[in-house]
Amino acid sequence: MLVDRLWPRGVSKEKAALDLWMKDIGPSTELRQWFGHDPNKWADFQKKYRAELKAKSEMLDELRKLAKEHNRLTLLYGARDQEHNEAVIIAELLGA
Repeated sequence: MLVDRLWPRGVSKEKAALDLWMKDIGPSTELRQWFGHDPNKWADFQKKYRAELKAKSEMLDELRKLAKEHNRLTLLYGARDQEHNEAVIIAELLGA
């Protein structure tokens, strides 16, 4: 499950073999550009992104349902930073 608004560079859709690309759950373009994967902005990014996710509760519910149906859910993202990206926040909200 790709949870990034942008498709990762250098990865073809055929090779990725994803079950679903939920791009609309990713941070808004404005928030993503403001953050720029700067760890110094992480705390503020988390607050702002969590606020955006409140309006996307149906998508979070869909992820919960998929995780329950399949006994697991792998969240994929395009960022290089494994600690400061939207998938970390989504996983926390899903209780992972």
